[in-house]
Amino acid sequence: MKTYYPLRELTLARLREFLREPEAVFWTYGFPLMMAVGLGIAFRDRPAEIAHVDVQLEARAPDVVARLSARHDFVVAVHEEAVWRERLRMGKADLVVVPGDTLTYVFDPSRPESALARARVDDVLQRAAGRQDSVRTADARVTEPGSRYIDFLIPGLLGMNLMGGSMWGVGFAIVDMRVKKLLKRLAATPMTRADFLSSLAGSRLLFMLPELLVIMGTGILLFGMPVRGNWLAILALALLGALSFAGLGMLAACRAERIETVSGLMNVIMVPMWLLSGTFFSSERFPDLLQPFIQALPLTLLNQALRAVILEGAPLASQSWRVLALAGWGLVPFGLSLKWFRWN
Repeated sequence: MKTYYPLRELTLARLREFLREPEAVFWTYGFPLMMAVGLGIAFRDRPAEIAHVDVQLEARAPDVVARLSARHDFVVAVHEEAVWRERLRMGKADLVVVPGDTLTYVFDPSRPESALARARVDDVLQRAAGRQDSVRTADARVTEPGSRYIDFLIPGLLGMNLMGGSMWGVGFAIVDMRVKKLLKRLAATPMTRADFLSSLAGSRLLFMLPELLVIMGTGILLFGMPVRGNWLAILALALLGALSFAGLGMLAACRAERIETVSGLMNVIMVPMWLLSGTFFSSERFPDLLQPFIQALPLTLLNQALRAVILEGAPLASQSWRVLALAGWGLVPFGLSLKWFRWN
């Protein structure tokens, strides 16, 4: 007669249950791995402290570039003032050096990498000039609204919130109704799939408006973030972004039968964008090989369009290709959802 040991059997049963739940396996092992790999790639050069340094286009710029380029821990580029100011505002440059009788370092003191880049660049240039601080220097600290890190961050947080709220607000609602057998009842009514899915997307737009006001209001009232663009353009981008992510949420939920399943599917969609789309730091930190994929992601498109309109005052027409791409991210998943959606 075979002997069963309760502790062993219960432990084996729990292990089998765990392995039969792909969602549990993903959140336990897959998600931490993706976070580690994504952030590891983004900050792969941090131990060597790679600094992105722009030099203003001046007569003495080649000499400064030559001295800095001799080091492997600097990425140096020469730009006119209008260009480097935009790059500094968008987080693409850590420090700007303006050559002259007195070198001027332009940077955001609230960004640790900028303050560190300033110290390291100054050390290199002082040593090249014979040390003993023979080169006179001056700091031009970027503290005006519109050029700080917080100004870069707020539009990214708005985009990330629109993504999460739209996908969860639509995808979770569909599967929750399916689990509760409500969809079977709705299927018996004189209603089409298009009516049902469009109503979910439309209701999501109503919930989006308070989110937009809260996040933008926080940035403006608490941190003095400037809004240089048209508010109608900002609203239009937010509406388009919400619709695009609502379409992705529908696609994830159109066949899912369990909350755990749709949760896993939506996070597989969202996690790469959390890491890659430039919410907390510039997406240009990732390798050039990944840039075509990163630039095509809907959250990247939305973040860049929002920053251009809010911080630079760009007209909506200047973001036309991003608007069209975002519309495609909404329309194609919506069309596929109509085709694949089932009530049961």
